[in-house]
Amino acid sequence: MNDSRPQSARCHQAGPLALQTLLGFDFGKQRIGVAVGQSITGTATALCTITARQGKPDWDRISALIDQWQPAELVVGLPLHDDGSDSDISKDVRRFVKQLHGRYQRPVHTMNERLSTHAAREYMQESPGKQELDAVAAMIILQNWLEQ
Repeated sequence: MNDSRPQSARCHQAGPLALQTLLGFDFGKQRIGVAVGQSITGTATALCTITARQGKPDWDRISALIDQWQPAELVVGLPLHDDGSDSDISKDVRRFVKQLHGRYQRPVHTMNERLSTHAAREYMQESPGKQELDAVAAMIILQNWLEQ
């Protein structure tokens, strides 16, 4: 087929758009905030907060979210000190990252989450409606990762 339109008017057909769904996590021993994001829009949205059971993730709830959203990649907030050294919970977060990768066979990225909870509190004060702090923190972590 001969397309007589000028090159600038033709659609590029090199393949599908790089649309990817991602899930972001703000890990805690009591609660895990979860957010969803889209690579094509570069935006993230707070989803929910999962209650941990005796300090362990609720893998059934996480699996249900993985099945529902079918993320291509996962992003987990990694709490670091100002100097870049690990915080008290960093070891637990790294274990969670390894478990996510092992269970779901998807790339898992970490993002420095320093000040994400503080930013989440500010966001919640400025935004009307009921939102969960941990889920908003996960949204901020994922949003920051998408913007880097």
